[in-house]
Amino acid sequence: MFRKLRDFLNLIKFEHTIFALPFAYLGMLLAAAGRETGSRWPTWHEFAWITVAMAAARTVAMGTNRLADRVLDARNPRTATRPLVSGKIAPATAWWGTVISGLVLAFAAWQLGPLPLLLLPGALLFLVGYSFTKRFTWLSHFILGFTDGLAPVGAWVAVRGSLFTMADIPAWLLLGAVTTWIGGFDLIYACQDVDFDREAGLYAVPARFGIAAALRISTICHLITLLFLICLGIWSGLGWPYGSGLLLVAGLLSYEHLLVRPNDLSHINVAFFNINSYISITLLLSVLGALYWN
Repeated sequence: MFRKLRDFLNLIKFEHTIFALPFAYLGMLLAAAGRETGSRWPTWHEFAWITVAMAAARTVAMGTNRLADRVLDARNPRTATRPLVSGKIAPATAWWGTVISGLVLAFAAWQLGPLPLLLLPGALLFLVGYSFTKRFTWLSHFILGFTDGLAPVGAWVAVRGSLFTMADIPAWLLLGAVTTWIGGFDLIYACQDVDFDREAGLYAVPARFGIAAALRISTICHLITLLFLICLGIWSGLGWPYGSGLLLVAGLLSYEHLLVRPNDLSHINVAFFNINSYISITLLLSVLGALYWN
């Protein structure tokens, strides 16, 4: 059983939860800091169940993705060794892991309050559905980004219990920032599969418009990400600790784009895994610093 659990966690690359989890914590921290009554910091109950919900949501999304793409993955040389393709993990194991994670997510949403539970079906629609979007739209990169962007929105709702007032603007700014950030680096990542995507008839921007065009669009996306984050800092009054962190994030994004060239994709994994982890952690630490300073 433990071997199957380990193999399932490897299948969904559970360690990559670090990309989106800090943004969920950003939503949680900023929501708590803006409360008019009660503690200006999240409770342990909120922290624990937001963490569980985030991990479960990502597991649902990745489990669905691996199951939906297993036939395509078998045809793609880059993904042909994935556990579900090679037979190291049985489809039944992946199905059980994904379904159980969905139940855990539902329980966590119930623990976090009525509005998170009410919004759960919409979140599940994106968590399950985004894996199929590359079969019919070039917007698939940004639908993935929007799906990840639901993490800080969900955390915000869990703490504040609202989403549609002027006071909830930071949640929408975080949604915009994560959508363009994730969408931008998914454009970079998709450059690896240009030949296969064209052969399979998949809707990916690099395959349709070329690698150079995809990298230019990615750069624009990340400039928009910075704009959203600047607006977040101004709106929330986060001050110089956040501004300092944002300068570092801008430098990391610039370095990410310097690593990847249309004629040299050899550093994509460094750009995708390492730098993006540094970006999310830097933003989390900068917001923590700003809240302590203020």
